[in-house]
Amino acid sequence: MNKTNSISLAKILKSDKNALAEALVSLETDPESKTTFQLLAKAYDNCRGHVIGVTGPPGVGKSTLLSELIKKNRELKKTVGVIAVDPSSQSSGGSLLGDRIRLMTDPDDKNIFIRSMAARDHLGGVASITFPSMVVMRAVFDVVFIETVGVGQSETEIEKIVDTVVFCVQPDSGDNIQFMKAGIVEIPDIITVTKSDVGMSAKKTEAEIKNSLRLSKNSQNLNSNWIIPVMLSSSFKGKGLSTLIRLMSKHFVWLKKNNNLLFQRNGQSIKWFRDHVREEYGKAGISKAKKFITNLETNPFAKFHAILKKL
Repeated sequence: MNKTNSISLAKILKSDKNALAEALVSLETDPESKTTFQLLAKAYDNCRGHVIGVTGPPGVGKSTLLSELIKKNRELKKTVGVIAVDPSSQSSGGSLLGDRIRLMTDPDDKNIFIRSMAARDHLGGVASITFPSMVVMRAVFDVVFIETVGVGQSETEIEKIVDTVVFCVQPDSGDNIQFMKAGIVEIPDIITVTKSDVGMSAKKTEAEIKNSLRLSKNSQNLNSNWIIPVMLSSSFKGKGLSTLIRLMSKHFVWLKKNNNLLFQRNGQSIKWFRDHVREEYGKAGISKAKKFITNLETNPFAKFHAILKKL
């Protein structure tokens, strides 16, 4: 029996964690079934949450920062979903790090749901299953965080999945200049210098990034009038966290106000589908699918299954 047949979005929306976990497993084990795409189409029509990507180099303190952001959002009575993309085991392909090891949260809080996913050999710092999982979780939670395994020249896919990208930089790491050169500075909507409790070195790094943004003329994102804010944060001392949450909310409001949100989400869905077709059916498949992957302006997932049947 197809497990997805027994999963209804209505049940998932009632904060049934078991139903949600079962649905996420089905997305991976039965990705092309009609019922899977029906679930995704319904979830797409029930967009509820703000999807936020937290990215940056290893060791910058993403997990610690994310743990504090989860707490702050729960204090604001917001429900929180988390997708933590882990490095992969070479032998099993599974996730190396556990949910509870990486993120310190209240295990009894029914309004927090954490899912670890293995990146395997997928470039971009995210797993291929991340996008459809996000679509379902976005329908359930007020806020969905996606934490990547790290960032590098090829690891910029996070912007193709989330609404808001938070890029974390460590003081005096030297990474900020390298990332400016690599072009990764083009992906953030917000930049935070973590571990700001170290003092002047954090302020120096903040100033360097602001100057680099001015010189690179990338202080505006999405070819728009959104100015990328650069700010200090300290998970250890709890500094800057409220400011960071306020900036996230401000960016989300800005996206909706300027009609960028629906356009961005629709484009992300089509990008994911093209990548899926390319991976499963190769160049011939994507060439054949091109004529069908046009004018999907309302709910792309409602048409994806029909397109797959034609390949």
